[in-house]
Amino acid sequence: MSDSEFITCELTVIGTGMAGMAAALFAANRGISTVQVGRTGEIIFASGVFDLMGVHPIADKHIWQNPWAGIDAVVRDIPKHPYARLKKEDIRSAFEEFLSFLQEAGLPYKRRMELNAEVMTAVGTIKQTYCVPETMWQGVAILAAKSPCVLIDIQGLKGFSARQIATTFNPVWPDLRTARIVFPGTEHRSEVFAEQMAFDLELPQTREKFARLLKPLVKNVNAIGMPAIYGLYRTAEVFSDIEKRIGIPAFEISTMPPSIPGLRLKHVFEQNLPARGVRLFLQNQVREAHQESDGDFVLKVGNKQAEHTIRTKGVILASGRFLGRGLHADRKRIRETIFDLPVYQPEERKAWHRDDFLDPRGHPINRAGLEIDDDFHPLDSSGRPAFQTLFAAGSILAHQDWMRMKCGSGLAIGTAFGAVQAFIRQYRR
Repeated sequence: MSDSEFITCELTVIGTGMAGMAAALFAANRGISTVQVGRTGEIIFASGVFDLMGVHPIADKHIWQNPWAGIDAVVRDIPKHPYARLKKEDIRSAFEEFLSFLQEAGLPYKRRMELNAEVMTAVGTIKQTYCVPETMWQGVAILAAKSPCVLIDIQGLKGFSARQIATTFNPVWPDLRTARIVFPGTEHRSEVFAEQMAFDLELPQTREKFARLLKPLVKNVNAIGMPAIYGLYRTAEVFSDIEKRIGIPAFEISTMPPSIPGLRLKHVFEQNLPARGVRLFLQNQVREAHQESDGDFVLKVGNKQAEHTIRTKGVILASGRFLGRGLHADRKRIRETIFDLPVYQPEERKAWHRDDFLDPRGHPINRAGLEIDDDFHPLDSSGRPAFQTLFAAGSILAHQDWMRMKCGSGLAIGTAFGAVQAFIRQYRR
């Protein structure tokens, strides 16, 4: 076979969501020759903020202001939760490395080291989270102070309503008001899209027109809030320029997915991981996988059919759950889609869901996934590692309900770090 068809590497990461991207980054930073395979990942559905730990117990809806104390409680109450496989100093190190990468790539984040922050959402609720894009950070301060602020609606933009946000908050925030504008160049359109506006704002002439629309609306307010449209590729430049033009602090509010902050993350990883030596096979999936007698894995990958063969020493399975196609549910059971690994799940299909769709405890299917040991090896039916150089990370792991616990990004970043460290211990010992 030619070089374009046959690839050898030390580590292959399967998955292009948050866990997959983090695993590829951590591996590349340690000099591991890395290939990453996956279709467009769940990362495009990200809100842009990174949760660490927000709610536990779920049934009590107990909100943790200190996410580290929340992790302690989770590990105590759910001994098989993925966080129980990690030391807190490793989670801290993972976040430091991850955020440093984003800073260098021009997508800076802010956080309170020991506390969660509160951000407003597009539907007028408050979300507890840990790391916030710099473009959203002023919104954290203005929400806490409840000082005078104006939120902007854009005619034709669906999935975002400044009026709805203000209606929700006005009883406790009377100095929050709204205004509506027509985005430059869209006067005759019935619908506009966040991605196109983000592209347009990367042009100085569009920013000038946009700022002229905003300038009359910022009198007697301390900040202006907008749907997240401040550029896609040069966000820091766009954001800084608009703030200077209007003369007051600005902040973004993430729209409904797929959101611009999620697309920014996707772009940053896809543009910067190759420079660190990661070979990307995007819009591809693993179509066949087996282990050779010498322990190497052979993966056939491609779009509609196998187009490339990868021979790799180890694999990190970060393929996600149902949305990422790491898990598949049929009429009888949930299965893992690549290695057919055992999946922790309710014994009967009728037990997947509770009778009440809004049951505060969540549904048992949300805790389905792969069981792992302390070295992030997926376990076989006997409770032993299925393969010595196969590891798993992210939402495919069992015993967690990341959406309700508000721990999705922390789970992805932390377990990706743990899986890479485990691979190094196994492969380079």
